[in-house]
Amino acid sequence: MTATRRGFLKLSLLSSIASAFAASSKTAFARAQKINKPVVISTWEHGLAANKAAWDVLKKNGRALDAVEQGVRVPEADPLVRTVGLGGYPDSEGNVTLDACIMDENMNCGSVAYLQDILHPISVARKVMEDTPHVMLVGAGAKKFALEQGFAQQNLLTEQSKQDWLAWRHSGQQKKQINIENHDTIGMLALDASGNLSGACTTSGAAFKLPGRVGDSPIIGAGLYVDNEVGAATATGMGELMMKTVGCHLVVELMRQGASPQEACQKAVERIATRLDNFAEFQVGFLALNKAGEYGAYCIQPGFNYAVKDASGEQLIDGKNLLGEGA
Repeated sequence: MTATRRGFLKLSLLSSIASAFAASSKTAFARAQKINKPVVISTWEHGLAANKAAWDVLKKNGRALDAVEQGVRVPEADPLVRTVGLGGYPDSEGNVTLDACIMDENMNCGSVAYLQDILHPISVARKVMEDTPHVMLVGAGAKKFALEQGFAQQNLLTEQSKQDWLAWRHSGQQKKQINIENHDTIGMLALDASGNLSGACTTSGAAFKLPGRVGDSPIIGAGLYVDNEVGAATATGMGELMMKTVGCHLVVELMRQGASPQEACQKAVERIATRLDNFAEFQVGFLALNKAGEYGAYCIQPGFNYAVKDASGEQLIDGKNLLGEGA
């Protein structure tokens, strides 16, 4: 077979694949009579306050990227949100370490991991995306970069977090209960008035983790993924499981194949559950938004909820779950 012939067949195959993807990505638009935009969704009850900040951007026809950054900065700065930013549960050595990532409609993304003493890791992640040729900076390098960019150094260990850490050490370092561990992260997804998607994810990670542990939240494809042709997804729960399955990328690809956001999240959770004999010991939750402004969520354990804000108002919705069905 000649090189020209091989090239022609390769181009034909690529064209066929592209056509199939384009056709399947239109399924969501066929389901929706009218695109719901702008809209912002985020994980957990603390997403309500975050969504309000994001909506302030979206209602002025602002960009989804700006909306998700401003939105998640709210829990990052709230010491009462114990699993994000200021006042987050520390690691086993008593240090608050932060992970975050952000992704826009053009597949640009930025991430920081194991960042200490900087209040807004999401904004540092955006600086990594926009001002460096890299995607991720970690540890001391991420902190050095943040300081060079003008971010202030700040002690993020509040007195309450310190006391919780001391109590944990005194308890003999017992494994935390799942209904405590599952309330981590804020993941946020937005569709703006121009029809563009962006997402952000930020966390202080698992409570009392080993020093240096990084979960899924700063990992593009695991804790967050955005494909502006299809939709976006974010995750919460046991980060290692999202990393092993590249969970958020999976959710987006399932939407590309025609699944609704709800269906895609459920299929991703079920895939994890079928590969784990002890899946009921963990929490994994996915949240998704497609180009039509449709959204959905699914998780293993009962108790996961998510916040939604659009032109019709705001809602806090209980996510459907695997263990609660038929119970």
